[in-house]
Amino acid sequence: MELQLIRTYRPKGTNGILLFNGAELCRTIELPWQNNQPRVSCIPEGKYRLRRRHTARFKAHFEVMDVKDRKYILFHAGNDAGKELRGCIAPVLQHTGEGKGSSSRAALEKMKDRLYPLMDNGHVITLTIKNAES
Repeated sequence: MELQLIRTYRPKGTNGILLFNGAELCRTIELPWQNNQPRVSCIPEGKYRLRRRHTARFKAHFEVMDVKDRKYILFHAGNDAGKELRGCIAPVLQHTGEGKGSSSRAALEKMKDRLYPLMDNGHVITLTIKNAES
């Protein structure tokens, strides 16, 4: 089962649309592209596997697996990439600026409601990240 993240790159942040089975699940925000530098850049385009993860800080969320030269790339709540993300991806319900959005916790709940039951039933969820202009 595949998620597609269609990105639009901007100088102050990266905005995206997250699709599941061709339908919009939510929007996303990330840091701008800075050559995959840890903690200051969004991750490279490509195909990745998602897994469930739980920590005291972020509670239930997702981890993007096997990102080249990076670790602990997460889908977690955040409404301002520049202030709240260090290379991770935040789901949002709408964009409010470059790398900014709103209602991230609600968007993350929507992702979990849709994807956790599939993962619990043994489905592998992949994430394909693409540029909107390609």
